[in-house]
Amino acid sequence: MQTTVVPTRKTGINWVTSITLVIFHIGALAALYYWSWRGLALALFLNWVSGSLGIGMGYHRLLTHRGYKVPKPLEYFLTLCGTTALEGGPINWVATHRIHHAHSDRDGDPHTPREGSWWAHIGWLLRGTALQYDSKVLARYAPELVQDPVHVLINRFYFVPLIACGLVVLALGGFQMVLWGVFLRVTVGLHATWLVNSATHMWGKRRFHTRDDSRNNWWVALLTFGEGWHNNHHAHPAAARHGLAWYEIDVNWVGIRVLQMLGLATSVKLVSVHSLPEAASEERIRLFPAA
Repeated sequence: MQTTVVPTRKTGINWVTSITLVIFHIGALAALYYWSWRGLALALFLNWVSGSLGIGMGYHRLLTHRGYKVPKPLEYFLTLCGTTALEGGPINWVATHRIHHAHSDRDGDPHTPREGSWWAHIGWLLRGTALQYDSKVLARYAPELVQDPVHVLINRFYFVPLIACGLVVLALGGFQMVLWGVFLRVTVGLHATWLVNSATHMWGKRRFHTRDDSRNNWWVALLTFGEGWHNNHHAHPAAARHGLAWYEIDVNWVGIRVLQMLGLATSVKLVSVHSLPEAASEERIRLFPAA
């Protein structure tokens, strides 16, 4: 019988993380001083690449929950997109999120708002475990990834794609574009993801009676390409589609659906939403693999 491994929480200041975040926030503020429509367009495009293709479709729905399958080269591409969000390596990110689901809003949750909204939003990164786990924890919560040499390589050098992206932007558009396409874009993307940890466990509506405090929050969903339909997600973590109603905009699901139509996404897990009432009970919803 396999025992549960819960990582020991660190309490000291994570200096590398803290200094990096300070630098990126300064760069983000500097970008606003050098206003540029070209910079805004670049930031929006790269935010979609990193936040939707990378974090939402890649790190979260594909790697963490295996809500669908894609060919390995495409899996690695989506993973590389995720690294440009500066949210850590894929193995550590997946382990953190699986730990969150295993202990959501209870002892062991790395970023529950029950320990304070500041802690849930950013404090856990500045002073907590902050994606830093030993090999035993990673092997427990992300066993398939630690056995994949490509993912191990990406995890070890997760910061390289962002540096490469910054150098390309610098060469083609100059330092002003770097402020927009790297510093501002990364900072906004980080806060959007952190809002899923904090806001969607404090504010919003609950369609399902889950054992945690997860909520559906429309404005967080807009900022995160659909990740804000958090109560739907916690009720059915493996589902590739989080927005269940027509008005629950889920850009990440649209991306997965496009891949499915192209024959690139298979074994897509969904929630049956036929005649789904607004206050549906969890018992009336079931997961099934899409044809």
